[in-house]
Amino acid sequence: METVGAIVIGLLYAVGLYMTMQKTLLRVVVGTSVIVYGSFLALILSGGLNKGAVPIIVNGVQQYTDPVPHALILTAIVIGFGITGFQLVLAYRTYQEMGTDDLDELRNREEAAHE
Repeated sequence: METVGAIVIGLLYAVGLYMTMQKTLLRVVVGTSVIVYGSFLALILSGGLNKGAVPIIVNGVQQYTDPVPHALILTAIVIGFGITGFQLVLAYRTYQEMGTDDLDELRNREEAAHE
């Protein structure tokens, strides 16, 4: 199962990197979100896929589930949603101000403004 997870993580990173290389700003935002989802999956799989008891250690418990990866993934989800929301607002505001979301055109306008 870990092999399938590693392949899915690699695919998510590959798709995310491909999308961040696109020319439109919205695809860059979606690409970074896909990379973040790959990181979520990597955090979940870092805890292992073992089945055990509840994460409370009492006398006589030999096998228990580690709660740290689950806490990390919850924190990462909140941070990921916050970053995605900020990127979407920033992309929308850029589109409102500049009238385009094409990165090449935005770069050309910036260079023209500095000359």
